[in-house]
Amino acid sequence: MSRFDTLYKTARERGRKTFNAYLCAGDPDLHTTELLIKECDRRGVDSIELGVPFSDPVADGPVIQQAAQRALEQGASLPKIIPMVARLRNESSIPIALMSYYNPIHRYGVEKLVADAADTGIDGLIIPDLPPEEADDLISQARKLDISTIFFIAPTTKPERVPVIGSSSTGFIYCVSVTGITGARNTLPPELHDSLLRLRKATSLPLVVGFGISNVETVRMMCEVADGVIVGSAICREIERHLGRKPEEIAKAVGEFMQPLIDAAHAQ
Repeated sequence: MSRFDTLYKTARERGRKTFNAYLCAGDPDLHTTELLIKECDRRGVDSIELGVPFSDPVADGPVIQQAAQRALEQGASLPKIIPMVARLRNESSIPIALMSYYNPIHRYGVEKLVADAADTGIDGLIIPDLPPEEADDLISQARKLDISTIFFIAPTTKPERVPVIGSSSTGFIYCVSVTGITGARNTLPPELHDSLLRLRKATSLPLVVGFGISNVETVRMMCEVADGVIVGSAICREIERHLGRKPEEIAKAVGEFMQPLIDAAHAQ
């Protein structure tokens, strides 16, 4: 059983929702990313979506694009991110899903990546530009080593594709709240509530909502029907606000920003 399976099994037994944080690895540097993950763990974040910076992040809005650019300028890459996670595992068992576009994974090698992820303590893979219909090799390798494969369902997903996504996904399904790119929003579409309720009838997998979750109100709204939320752009913007400060100060400031959101998710 993967850490994500354990997380959501325990959360459901306790009637508790999850708060999950997106961090771009290497923004503003890998040392600060390590401290941020430890701060997340200390404050009760349930899992980390750890972004691999890429030069053409087509699903990401400007805030995460800028975070990726800062990370690339610092030399962050898969061969450097994986050892960082290995070091973290000496101190933290927080579930970590690697979020990467397919190009860096293809260059690294699918089989090698999955094996290294398992050895390192990476628990899941999220690949926004790899549809499940084209992911047989990755899914096969991941199943052998109990690495969760997390695929997306969007508002535009056709009903006939839902069973394919459900059977290809393990850990949870990443539910995209809005069409378009990532980015913090003050409100979310009212029809999202009904969409999640319909999806709940089609799969037993946990449903975790991302894209646009940025404040206590949107966290509460989504946790009424979803199993958890992912917050990304709002966290990356908070990191950006504190650039130039000491890594420990950045981690503390971001932790203080997240705490009300964490509490709102856990209160549901």
